[in-house]
Amino acid sequence: MSDDDLAAKPKLKPKPKLERPKLYKVILVNDDYTPRDFVVMVLKAVFHMSEEAGYRVMMTAHKMGVSVVVVCVRDIAETKAKEATDLAKDAGFPLMFMTEPEE
Repeated sequence: MSDDDLAAKPKLKPKPKLERPKLYKVILVNDDYTPRDFVVMVLKAVFHMSEEAGYRVMMTAHKMGVSVVVVCVRDIAETKAKEATDLAKDAGFPLMFMTEPEE
């Protein structure tokens, strides 16, 4: 084997393993003041849910106190939660969405 053969073969560098981004839950918190129809409207507008899916999420929050709306990366979760909470606040309702890391 000559020196030319060794020089022609590129050395392979191991690819660094990329970690998956940590996921966050957007959580709908039930309150006794925001109308159900408005909650479903917010879920449809901000989270692009169907009428049926929005109703199920809203009823889960109504019965259990909270409901997971979506699980996604942190930036998107925080943006969506703020957008939905601000939409309710602008309409005069205390509806609240929060984020927390998924376990």
